[in-house]
Amino acid sequence: MKLIIKIFFVSLIIINNSNSQKINCETYDDYFKKYSKRYFGPTFDWRIFKAQAFAESNLNPDAVSWVGAKGIMQIMPETYQELKLKNSELGEINDPHWNIAAGIHYNRQLWKQWKEKDDLNNKMSFVFGSYNAGSGTIRRAESIAKKESLDTKQWTSIEKIAPTVPKWRHKETLDYVKKIENNFQKLQSVKKKKR
Repeated sequence: MKLIIKIFFVSLIIINNSNSQKINCETYDDYFKKYSKRYFGPTFDWRIFKAQAFAESNLNPDAVSWVGAKGIMQIMPETYQELKLKNSELGEINDPHWNIAAGIHYNRQLWKQWKEKDDLNNKMSFVFGSYNAGSGTIRRAESIAKKESLDTKQWTSIEKIAPTVPKWRHKETLDYVKKIENNFQKLQSVKKKKR
């Protein structure tokens, strides 16, 4: 029994160390910076999209989800093709450069869909929720929140009614948004330590 407990704690230490090293990984930072600046402007913190990439694939360019989403940003091939029609410079979906570019470009499209959300943090939660579940699902949730007289500008209202929204794996989406927030906080703390 003691051996099992010891192995468990050693494996936790290894996992925590590898996650800390991964957070410090700067391999793709230039792409996150470039496309964040292109699609969101020079003052937007590009680390939010790196935090999203950690939630999507843990920065694994070879990741493929059970539904067929690919790469670092876990883009569906159909979505990638639609983005490619609007952005002819995009190369292959499996290339980390273009996968990151497409993911951030897609975030920008979702950002425009949520223009009525005026608080940055709430707006990003709606964007990331839409990235994960589809904007139609989040709009259905918003509609239910409105019927319940909740503030539809607040992501917390969506969290509150999520279990009542039909045909939505809400736990996955809510965990995803929370994971991005946590990853972003870690990335910001790494930034502060480097100063």
